[in-house]
Amino acid sequence: MEDLYDVIIIGGGPAGLTAAQYASRSGLKTVVLDKSSAAGALAYSHRIENYPGIAEAVSGAELLSMFRKQALKFGAEYVETQVSGVNFEHDIKEVYGTEDVYKGKTVIVATGSMGRKASIPGEEAFLGKGVSYCATCDAAFFKGLTVCVLGDSEEAVREAGVLAHHAKEVSIITPLKEPTFSVDDPSLPQDRVRIITKARVVSIHGAQFVTTVKVKDTESGEEREMPVDGVFIYLVGSRPVVDFLRASLPLSDKACVMTHRSMETSIPGVFAAGDVTCGEVRQVVVASAFGCIAALSAEKFIHNRQRARFDWSKA
Repeated sequence: MEDLYDVIIIGGGPAGLTAAQYASRSGLKTVVLDKSSAAGALAYSHRIENYPGIAEAVSGAELLSMFRKQALKFGAEYVETQVSGVNFEHDIKEVYGTEDVYKGKTVIVATGSMGRKASIPGEEAFLGKGVSYCATCDAAFFKGLTVCVLGDSEEAVREAGVLAHHAKEVSIITPLKEPTFSVDDPSLPQDRVRIITKARVVSIHGAQFVTTVKVKDTESGEEREMPVDGVFIYLVGSRPVVDFLRASLPLSDKACVMTHRSMETSIPGVFAAGDVTCGEVRQVVVASAFGCIAALSAEKFIHNRQRARFDWSKA
């Protein structure tokens, strides 16, 4: 007889692994389907020092390993597989992995938001070594240094404002002649933030860490080297990882999985947690909290409870 899981979790980041901890500890048969233990936004972070309870700085990969071990300790299964599709049309949900089909009473989608593939030469090589997609996460590591922000969106401006509180100099680089954002935005300290228009970063360079970017003038085609210590990328295409859903869930105009307060989607038995829901604050601790809520909601759904059960120490 095929295995029937209580909870299938797609994604092995902080949201998915926290959900696995809570689901398995509550006695639910739980499996985590993760494309790679070394992939994902957190895995690429070289230093995490603000996660509650972790007194010493650790790498993102180390923190993920702690999450994974704890989930396994409570009985969760962990399978490295690429999810290629899902079927949410029936009470028993199906998730299609590389070699197997996984069936479950509930599914938690926790695939994060690194949907944009690295497109700038040097971007992938220096990810976590000067290249970042989250100023809120990494700005403190660039105190007194020089950084650039690539993008022409509200998110890019907001993140540049965060960086300006730490970095010595922040350059927003946009290929447009006239930025879509206001250059007089009050969140951008004029003495530390400059706007570089009609320019595109065509490559990122360094040794162990980023040291320069090559910038190309979009009108003249002239290229020049620009010294920087960090590159924060907010280009169009940085979206949640949802390609495998294939219209199985309704998405927002930014391809975010839409949920209610308890992480339920519009499909009964299907939940979502973490950056795939596009929460305003993208931090590990927030993703973990979403994962916890999703797992408790799944347990409530399976047992048809009116309220979620929170204390399993006497179970």
